[in-house]
This record gives sequence, C-alpha cells and structure tokens, in this order.
Amino acid sequence: MFTLTESAASKVKALLLEEDATAMRLRVAVRPGGCSGFSYEMFFDAEVHPEDAVFEVHGAPVVVDSASSVLLESATLDYRDGLQDAGFKMTNPAAQRTCGCGQSFS
Repeated sequence: MFTLTESAASKVKALLLEEDATAMRLRVAVRPGGCSGFSYEMFFDAEVHPEDAVFEVHGAPVVVDSASSVLLESATLDYRDGLQDAGFKMTNPAAQRTCGCGQSFS
C-alpha cells in the first residue's frame, strides 16, 4: 500500500490547516506523461469516487484512484525541508526507470 513518512504527513496536515481545507484530502495519482512514461500528481481534493482508496497515514487524509494504486503499491512519499532537496519526494521501488528530476518514471 502507498504510504507517507511522518514528515510528509505532518507537512500535508500543516498545508491543509494553512489553507483552511480540513475537509480535503491529499490526492496522489499517476498520469501518463513525463520524460519516462508516467508522472506523479498530487493535489488537495474534496471529491472521493467509489473506486478510490481512502485512508489516513499518521493522521494525514489520503485518496488514491484505483488505476494509480497499482503503480503506487509500494511507494512512499517523503518531505524534506532543507537547503537542498527541499519538498516532497516519491520513492517507488516498482519503478524500473526514473528521470533526472524525479517526477516521472516507467
């Protein structure tokens, strides 16, 4: 199952509070595109579809569509706050190849 580190979950919860969007969830998806074939997409979403997987990780609400859940099965979303490599970073052991920017995979 797709998961978030405690750091990523804390950042998601902080962003939801900052935006006063506590009724929303972090939607994580995989879309065709990017330089390696697929790209990760993340945004806050209030809609939940019947085929979506809805869960909480370290208190952060997450939703993943059924097609993306197969490609994200063993992936982990992390958040780093430093001078280098700041921001969200996806680690996906199922990815056979990734691009230099880390935003797309195959």
